[in-house]
Amino acid sequence: MADNELQELRSQVDDINLQILDLLNRRARLASEIGKVQQRLGTTFYDPAREAEMLTNLERENNGPFSNETIKALFREIFRASLALEEKEARQKIRVMRKTADEHTVITMPDGTQIGAGDFSVISGPCAVESVEQIDEVAGALAARGVRFLRGMGWKPRTSPYDFQGLGIEGLKIARQVANKHNMYVISEIMDMSLVSQMSDYVDIFWVGARNMSNSFLLKAMGQVRQPVILKRSYGATIEDFLYAAEYIVASGNPNVILIERGIRTFEKWTRNTLDISAIALLKQESHLPVVGDISHSAGRRDIAIPLAKAVKAVGADGLMFECHPNPPVAMSDAKQQLSIPEMHALLDEITDTDKVLA
Repeated sequence: MADNELQELRSQVDDINLQILDLLNRRARLASEIGKVQQRLGTTFYDPAREAEMLTNLERENNGPFSNETIKALFREIFRASLALEEKEARQKIRVMRKTADEHTVITMPDGTQIGAGDFSVISGPCAVESVEQIDEVAGALAARGVRFLRGMGWKPRTSPYDFQGLGIEGLKIARQVANKHNMYVISEIMDMSLVSQMSDYVDIFWVGARNMSNSFLLKAMGQVRQPVILKRSYGATIEDFLYAAEYIVASGNPNVILIERGIRTFEKWTRNTLDISAIALLKQESHLPVVGDISHSAGRRDIAIPLAKAVKAVGADGLMFECHPNPPVAMSDAKQQLSIPEMHALLDEITDTDKVLA
């Protein structure tokens, strides 16, 4: 008799479980519809006032046997699950997110040189253009190793307003002249959307630096240029922040975006920043855009460049960025992190082995 009673009660519990499951899924579908409306309105998914209102109503209607604290804890988990579902669905609609495993954005330059097609690309050059002689010596050495992408920074943002800020448009003219001589492409940082027109004659790839990663006006302007765009992660940005920044460019009309992981700021003081290797792996998994690792601005020191470069390649990055100077100790900016030309050769020897370095 007791066994029959137990089975009957368990059967009722099973029925209620199915009812709860059905209600949870119905609630999830409604939450998804609410998320779509919030997206159209431009509001955030999480509404703390609405959550507080629902919890208050539940407390008022609760007649036990669960305590109000237990009821609130259970429903908070339901709220979190609904919020996670809304955010996941929203991410899947973002253009920069990978929809299928074989989806890849490949950046193809006029002569067919590619980034993101499976080869390991290299971007290098001095921190900033200082003179024709300086960048020509570096470019010649890099070109001899097959490197095609040259850092040609005319403007150099600095923490102190009294430090060297770059040669401006004259620096770009020098970079263009040297790149033409060595059959290379010029990559240069744009500081403001007002510079687009004057830079376009000299630059093959625009570079949006870490300081401007959240500058939505500049990002939208980059969506209108014909050149590819390198977007650098800010040291304080989450991966989600980074991808939404890329979305500004892609949604504005330019699908040719390259992501650069350049390290995040942590409590560590022995490096300039902490190279986020996990971010490279996650970006490759979540996004179809090419991903490059910056070992110069992450470490801020040249003595660990080789192991960091190996790690960047090993984790699946599409390429590597590092700075190179003919005489680093006298460089006008970032002297501690720039590799000498012999150090550049040593690094490329270590990461290429028998593979050809494409850049």
